[in-house]
Amino acid sequence: MFDTPIDSSRATEDLLHALGDQLAARGETYTLAVVGGSALLALGFVSRATRDVDVLAIVEGHQFVSAQPLPAALLDAAQTVARDFGLSNDWLNPGPTSLLDLGLPEDFYERAQRRDYGPGLEVLFASRIDQIHLKLYATVDQGAGKHLNDLQALAPTEQELLDAAGWSLTHDPSEGYRSTLAQVLAHFGVDDGHLDS
Repeated sequence: MFDTPIDSSRATEDLLHALGDQLAARGETYTLAVVGGSALLALGFVSRATRDVDVLAIVEGHQFVSAQPLPAALLDAAQTVARDFGLSNDWLNPGPTSLLDLGLPEDFYERAQRRDYGPGLEVLFASRIDQIHLKLYATVDQGAGKHLNDLQALAPTEQELLDAAGWSLTHDPSEGYRSTLAQVLAHFGVDDGHLDS
């Protein structure tokens, strides 16, 4: 099985255009909300490679719908793209769609960066503000590494981090999470005591 990295904004664009073409050829149209490394690449916030495109949701009107499982037509189109580009079959995956369960940051939809990839595909990339929210949560929840690196690349302000921290606590209010959150905020020189003010 191939596992070619997605290593540039251009590569991300090429893949999504190819996916849009495959969907159009099947008479299908989708709007996807995308987060993570590929979204950061597409919007020029990072230059690191990633292995996949993280689908947060299928967008229907202004509503975010779980992407788990991916619809059959979308999955079929994605697997054709995987073969054509030498990618893993799960290069398009709904890994982060569980974030919908407890809610996205307020005004996520309105802030999203929209791009069309032919008649078959529109993508809503999470905005910088929302990526800060999601990357802070991922850093605390899953550990440092790429998530912390991405968060640093987004150069968040103190207020942006505090806003993101407040939101993340709605997903995990446990003492363990709060303790690790305080450590991550301290890494950025932010006092978590401001969360209570």
